Amino acid sequence: MAMEFNRIITLLRKERGITQKQAASDLGISQAQLSHYEKGIRECGLEFVVQVADYYGVSCDYLLGRSAERSGQTITVEDLPEGSSTSGSVYRGSVLPTMYKKLIENSLDILFDKLDQCRDKRVVTAVSNYLMLAVYGMFRQLYQSAPKNVASLFRVSPARWQHAADAAMAAQQGELAAVLAGEDEGGPAPDPAVFSMTTESLAREYPRHATSLMNLVKNSEEAVRGLQR
Repeated sequence: MAMEFNRIITLLRKERGITQKQAASDLGISQAQLSHYEKGIRECGLEFVVQVADYYGVSCDYLLGRSAERSGQTITVEDLPEGSSTSGSVYRGSVLPTMYKKLIENSLDILFDKLDQCRDKRVVTAVSNYLMLAVYGMFRQLYQSAPKNVASLFRVSPARWQHAADAAMAAQQGELAAVLAGEDEGGPAPDPAVFSMTTESLAREYPRHATSLMNLVKNSEEAVRGLQR
């Protein structure tokens, strides 16, 4: 419990702009005790978990990392809205690819809405190129796994493409980092306020799609953390 609980209670406090001293006072414990909870040094009792859930207006399942949704909702494929780009389309096959497709599409809707608000061509280009390269890489691997598929569909050679695509993706990450840091010669860095967001603001601004994004983040971090074990 400690790993997720301490991360999430710290996140919620900072998103609200509440000092550790104030939160501890409101919750009726010492600042030192709250500090231990936030650092994962000590584990609290279930009664305190419920108290914190009421304090921040979230579910206990969310606090414990069991749900990516603040309300604690456990989503099914039917709960996820259709992405704006697939309105009217017919999903075929099993539930799993349909679920992931919706998670990704709905999350991309939020990402590109933020890019639209940013209105910086350099940011839009770097992010879009990175995503296109990621899709290209996955598509090419699947395509090449069937020996009868015609290899001449692609111009980059089989021995070179994967390393070249990885390098191109890393280059786009570098371009984006330079723009956001104000190091790019094409102009000043975009206003960081454009990308200011909290879990609460995301849920408010994107009531139909934030659930998808939060679950995508949760799934992705579980995959990343799996590499560290």
